[in-house]
Amino acid sequence: MSTIAQEHTPAPTPGTEPGPASSGSDFPVPPAPRAAIEAIIALALAEDAPHGDVTAQGLIPSTAAATAEVVARVPGVLSGAEVFAEAMLQADPALVVTAHLADGEAFEAGAVLLSVSGPARGLLLGERVGLNLLQRLSGIATATSRLVALVSAAGGHARVADTRKTTPGLRVLERYAVRCGGGSNHRDSLSEAVMAKDNHLALLGEGEALTQALLAAKARWGHTVHVEVEVDHFEQIDPVLAAGVDTIMLDNFSLEDTARAVKHIAGRAIVEASGTVSEETIGAIAATGVDVISSGAITHSVRALDLGLDLVVSAAP
Repeated sequence: MSTIAQEHTPAPTPGTEPGPASSGSDFPVPPAPRAAIEAIIALALAEDAPHGDVTAQGLIPSTAAATAEVVARVPGVLSGAEVFAEAMLQADPALVVTAHLADGEAFEAGAVLLSVSGPARGLLLGERVGLNLLQRLSGIATATSRLVALVSAAGGHARVADTRKTTPGLRVLERYAVRCGGGSNHRDSLSEAVMAKDNHLALLGEGEALTQALLAAKARWGHTVHVEVEVDHFEQIDPVLAAGVDTIMLDNFSLEDTARAVKHIAGRAIVEASGTVSEETIGAIAATGVDVISSGAITHSVRALDLGLDLVVSAAP
């Protein structure tokens, strides 16, 4: 298991496990599972250096030590400090990683986010894996935080949520990054909650047939299962409401129809808006009064944040 020193760590709320910064919430962000971090890093290092780092082994003396700093080239929100540390420490357990900010904290260009010191070969071995993941996760956290801020500025109460459009094998980390940016997570997998989408509904019919199909399925699922149904036109709303579902997702509705749907549903179900969500549109979507705004783009189309690892040799053989 990796360890990471932190210059300042927010005090955890009593009764909760220690976690990263709260990203504006009153509660710490739930951390990514340690076992998942360790497994992902092990696979990434095996991919990047299946037989070791031949360059470092050939050029760098085994006794060489170095210090490096992760420096932000642009402003953003940090996510993945523990992931970066795990990459370094799996590369060489003698490396020492220090976090100068906590996950969920915002920073400006030029900020030193983390530092690592120890055996130079190990540092070079873990550099790319650690930095790749840190850049991606911080990019997701930064993009999410911008959407959350735009919802707030528009006076909306909606949560910003991710989707299952994540990188295969990295979902647990990408969902964590969304939380670091102040967002919420949608269902984790197909096994976690019911979500009937357009392709399901196409096989069930319209009107009363749809209502009866949903009621029959709800009886099989039981009362503890959350049921969400996606609708792509206004006429589907009443048959879905008649089945007593928990959440209705409005897929690619116009702003006018979204506002009309919120008024029509009138609290009988959670209302989620999805499709055409961007920094340019989310404020207007939030102003309609929806409860959740989900965006696949914050994970599937996010740009990795520009972070650099600046190396300074601290000792020579």
